[in-house]
This record gives sequence, C-alpha cells and structure tokens, in this order.
Amino acid sequence: MEITKELVQYLESLGRLELSPEDEERTQKDLSDILGYIDQLSELDTEGVEPLSHVTGVSNIMREDKIANDDMRDAVLSNAPETKDGTILVPKTFD
Repeated sequence: MEITKELVQYLESLGRLELSPEDEERTQKDLSDILGYIDQLSELDTEGVEPLSHVTGVSNIMREDKIANDDMRDAVLSNAPETKDGTILVPKTFD
C-alpha cells in the first residue's frame, strides 16, 4: 500500500488534526517506513512457530469465586436516610 499525501490528509481529517505541510510530509514518510518494516516482517518464514499471547510465558492464576458477604441489604438500607420497599429513596433530579 502506498501512502499518498491524500491518504495522510484523509487520516488527518479522521483524527480531526491540523498538520503543517512539513508534518504531513514527515507523517507520509513515517507511515511508509512503518509499512515497509511490516512488509519485511511478512517475508519471514514463521512455519512451525506457535503464536504467543505473552512473550514471557506468564499465565493468569485464577482463584475460585467465593461469596465473602452474605445478603447485606438490611445493613446497607439502615445507612440510608429514606427507604421504601427495599430501595433507597433519593431526591428527584428533574420533573
């Protein structure tokens, strides 16, 4: 894919950016360099290489979910200034 001045200006409008002409040229060159590097990487032979999710081999250690606090509804409602039918009453925010 070729990075053109029009593409840079389109990306600029998508990002709602205002770049100077010098910055547009630099961005065009940088994006071209990045795509060139990706093309180099795509030439590598990766046959037999397994994909990695972490380069360090770290995996998540999961713990069992346990209920720490039983039903605390009455304790929570006891702190509210006003309650009704098991809910906390709050002032109206609009009519």
